[in-house]
Amino acid sequence: MRAHQRAHRHIARVEYALPQEAASAGRARKLTSAFLTRHRRPLTEVDAEQVDDATLIVSELVANATQHGHSPCRLRLEVSEDHVTVEVHDASPEGPRVLKPSTERDSGRGLAMVRHLAARLEVIGSGRRGKAVRAVLT
Repeated sequence: MRAHQRAHRHIARVEYALPQEAASAGRARKLTSAFLTRHRRPLTEVDAEQVDDATLIVSELVANATQHGHSPCRLRLEVSEDHVTVEVHDASPEGPRVLKPSTERDSGRGLAMVRHLAARLEVIGSGRRGKAVRAVLT
């Protein structure tokens, strides 16, 4: 008889509620950095570059959610052995749009940057109950 060994996945998760205000992006950056650096363990190690990338992604997604989401938002973070996941939920049914770069606008580049930094970017829900924008870093 063979003994079966199960791989134990070490996952750390947290969720924060953020008000619909411009300061929420800064607060989300601090919360993200603190969470990711606090959970540095051999099986869920997050390097400094991932912390920086995740913090930048969180800042963009929370800023978009509080500006266009018409409601408070929720930030979910997850760290596992092989990835960091950032998820921002808001009540707007409209999905985010990646705009073409323009020198005439002061904004509109953030989602393209998130798409570049993340291994995967997806929108979940996009209905009357709102949506979640998820970015996964490997």
